[in-house]
Amino acid sequence: MGVIERKQKIFYKKTKRGNILKVVREHYLRDDVWCSVAGCQECKGDDSHLSPPTVSPSNLVPKPHILVIDTNVALHQIDFLSHDSVCNVVVPQTVLQEVRHRSLPIYKRLRDVIDLPSKNFYVFSNEHHSACYVERVSGESSNDRNDTSIRLSCWWYSSHLQRLGVHAILLTDDVGCRSKAHEMMLSAYSVREYVASLTDSPGLLDLVASVDSAQDEENSFKKLFYDPHWSLEKIRAMIKRGELRQGVLRMSRSNCLEGSVMVEGMDEPIIVQGRSHLNRALHDDVVALQLLDEECWVGASSKVIEREDLDDAEEKDPASVEADNSRSVECALLATEEGAVQRQPTARVVGIIRRKWRQYCGIIKPSQMLLATRHLFVPADRRIPYIRLETRQVEQLIGKRIIVALDSWPRDSRNPKGHFVRVLGDIGDHETENEVVLLEHDCPHTAFAEAVLKCLPQMPWVITEKDKKERLDLRHVDICSVDPVGCTDIDDALHCRRLDNGNYEVGVHIADVSHFIRPGTALDKEAQHRSTSVYLTSRRIDMVPDLLSSNLCSLRGNVDRFAFSVIWELNEDGVIVDHRFCKSIICSRGEMSYEQAQQRIDDPNVTDSLTESLRDLNRIAKKLKAKRINDGALVLASMEVKFHVDPDTDSVVDIVAKQHLETMSMVEEFMLLANVTAANTTLQHFPDCAMLRRHPAPPASNFEPLLLACKSQSVELDVTSNKTLAESLNKCDREGNPFFNSMLRIMTTRCMMQALYFCSGTLEYPEYNHYGLATPTYTHFTSPIRRYADIIVHRLLGVIIDADTTYPELLDVKKQTELAQHINYRHKMAQYAGRASGAITAVSALKNKTMEYEAYVLFLHQNALQVLVPAIGQQMTLYLDYHLKDRKAALNAKKEELKLKGIVWKEENEKLEDLPTFEFNEKELFVQCGDVVLRPFDELVIQASVDTSDVQHQRIVTKLVLPAIPGYSVPSIRTSNAGKSDDIELETSQSNKLKPIAKVTAFVENEETSDKIRVDKKVPTKLRQNAVKSNNESTDKGETVTEKRKKTLTGKKLKPEAGSKLPKAKKAKKK
Repeated sequence: MGVIERKQKIFYKKTKRGNILKVVREHYLRDDVWCSVAGCQECKGDDSHLSPPTVSPSNLVPKPHILVIDTNVALHQIDFLSHDSVCNVVVPQTVLQEVRHRSLPIYKRLRDVIDLPSKNFYVFSNEHHSACYVERVSGESSNDRNDTSIRLSCWWYSSHLQRLGVHAILLTDDVGCRSKAHEMMLSAYSVREYVASLTDSPGLLDLVASVDSAQDEENSFKKLFYDPHWSLEKIRAMIKRGELRQGVLRMSRSNCLEGSVMVEGMDEPIIVQGRSHLNRALHDDVVALQLLDEECWVGASSKVIEREDLDDAEEKDPASVEADNSRSVECALLATEEGAVQRQPTARVVGIIRRKWRQYCGIIKPSQMLLATRHLFVPADRRIPYIRLETRQVEQLIGKRIIVALDSWPRDSRNPKGHFVRVLGDIGDHETENEVVLLEHDCPHTAFAEAVLKCLPQMPWVITEKDKKERLDLRHVDICSVDPVGCTDIDDALHCRRLDNGNYEVGVHIADVSHFIRPGTALDKEAQHRSTSVYLTSRRIDMVPDLLSSNLCSLRGNVDRFAFSVIWELNEDGVIVDHRFCKSIICSRGEMSYEQAQQRIDDPNVTDSLTESLRDLNRIAKKLKAKRINDGALVLASMEVKFHVDPDTDSVVDIVAKQHLETMSMVEEFMLLANVTAANTTLQHFPDCAMLRRHPAPPASNFEPLLLACKSQSVELDVTSNKTLAESLNKCDREGNPFFNSMLRIMTTRCMMQALYFCSGTLEYPEYNHYGLATPTYTHFTSPIRRYADIIVHRLLGVIIDADTTYPELLDVKKQTELAQHINYRHKMAQYAGRASGAITAVSALKNKTMEYEAYVLFLHQNALQVLVPAIGQQMTLYLDYHLKDRKAALNAKKEELKLKGIVWKEENEKLEDLPTFEFNEKELFVQCGDVVLRPFDELVIQASVDTSDVQHQRIVTKLVLPAIPGYSVPSIRTSNAGKSDDIELETSQSNKLKPIAKVTAFVENEETSDKIRVDKKVPTKLRQNAVKSNNESTDKGETVTEKRKKTLTGKKLKPEAGSKLPKAKKAKKK
């Protein structure tokens, strides 16, 4: 027994240079490929993976049986195959190879299922089985050949297991494949047919994906809403001829009917508007576009349109359900004034080149029909449309966060189809909401696998004599760390001491994570997969296990730790005289917070050597920063507040603005210097494979919204270069609006491009430039505990100083480029997850309360304003038509009340002409209602509360208080509390109070320049007793602050007087 036949596979392929290469592969057929079924006497294999139960769980197949799946089942029914009750499945080698070729994520999931011993999945090597191998005949497609091979494998199992009384069942959703299987006297069923016959798994049917064939879409009795997608062959040919464009569709966050696509060779994005033009494409899909005629081009819509707005519009016009009229409803929603917007290239989607579907979190919207099984799923991501779902357990899913996977989007359905996957938890539960944030942003957060934990060092960990010989011992040096309060992953420390020649020795010491994470290990692969730590408001998801992040690699005080050090000799002006990298052993003299370090620096009575070194570091850092800014580095702003969360109740007990201290800049400057030094060193020694970070200069089009906003306030900005931009920002100020400059810097931050990691061998040297930092080369070296890119830089530096050895992947340009792209994606998703967590926390802090805040206009839309609220660090939407919706809701309620009393409602009572309306001028960028004109940067007083009517998106609803617009503005909640203090008070379950600062004038540097921005883990915090000034305190003119603010905000120009302050927020009086 063994090899009985050898075959040769010969094929030709074309190389990149155009040469034709002949490839010959030998293929061996054997007669000793076993079935792996328990109890089989013919096969002599050692392991039996398949053990079918003696009692069949299916009333469709009464005898014991095993399942054989085809490729489509593996691709589309992976959730069904992953269920615990699905066991004893044969996966032909043909299927596994085809799945790997078509979808790598599903292939990995399938491999994980196969590796579970409890699942009894077995990979059958049918391609090397002498009785199952199939030669491809002339004219036969590869898919047809593979289907034949799979059916032949099922036939072999059926005949082979006949003596055992075990049947082989072929599961396939392909009608043609089932028909051919029946011709071979095989038992073949669709997945839905088989699952419906199972007697002990009633909920399993919800996991079955709905598969619609192309023939079903063409049935004449069905109403088709969308055009058919073109074939990939046709699309590729037309792209090659330049007749079509391709790119990634990015759906607008503020408009569910609009997306944009950046394509190669065009400076501005292509607009895709309307559901018919989007043609079933979803966010992140790679699409093929056909440009419309130029007279059909449109501009980006200036309206905020959400899925609920589309529902309301279609309910008012039932005829819009018909395909011919649906476009009219969308046009009415998208309508803008003629010539109000600049037209851009516009296109329609003619095909999907690659789907980027994933599993989506959300809630179920049950059908109004009794005993219905078809319902709608509302995704948490507003860029995704509602999904049609079929389930028989809707009662158990109401009030739950669930996960749904997409199956298909046929032409006869307005919405895509999907299937239920699993329940996450109750809506509003803190852990459930965190899980939703992490899943929606694709942040790996499961517990570390056993294989990963086995790579960790054994405890107790000790430094050996060999370690002491190989490292520079710096335990005698006064080294300390300076970090945020509550930080446990301390990855950097500093020291400074004077030299005999009058210069300074300055050292930055970074946790030597690469010593513990060796290349190719399970720990290294997991850290690479995660790529970054994720910081939520009350939770941190580490990139590496806690033993490393918070213990062995954390440079805590008074314990010996391994470090990777960079040591400079600097003169009095901060100029580098010399530098060196080394692996070291350090013992930090103290782990200080920013506030503690600042107190030591400022206290003249403290003169110990550690404090003096901090003062020297602070003095040198100021000179380094001045030089950076002089070179053109940007100092940008971002809204930063800190939420203090009670660890016992998960409720917000305090919101404070992050104070900017000199010690923050001190640490930041030396981290930047270390990163630049590491970039120059690795690039010098590894010019083709250095891991660097670049920040491209923004195109001129990015600055257009900012320049238009500045023009509306008669402010000029020079955006020619980063240096001229920085100088312009320093000159911009507005008397009476101390937050004006910070607002301007925040808006400038929105114009920036994303900073990216890259491999040095893929770009030319001028493209290495970091625009924000004004440095020609830059990388990340200083945070290896929370960034995988830093570990790669450490490994390169280790090779340079002969402290480590290289490995093939480290010097492979292609592998390093793929790694850089992966890290960029993970870094971006972690940022988005952090912001989403902050928004959810802000909502929870305002639940069951009505608050007033001072806010600033950030962006203008045709039907809404985007305003910034410094007190809670959030951007909110102020709709310009909320008064119309409130009136309509009140009228509908009155109508229903009268209807119950038998009173006829008069249509003339529904007139809304008496309500004020707004005019939007996009050219000059202002919104006007009567005498009140609102422009970017203007100061407002808004009222904020949480709308809990939509359990899916519990959001903060804002209404205008000042300036007063009759019929639109709402009365201040302070009027009923006259004479009381105007501080912000938020109730908690323990009657705690929190008092956020109403104005944040300090700003931090651009996120890309700040190496120390972190979110604290949840720390029990005592409530702050902030001093409160009475709102009725007299000004020098004898007016109260409230009277003065009302007088300045009710005017036309909305320019507050110098020195005046907006009233702080006040909680609503309970009824």
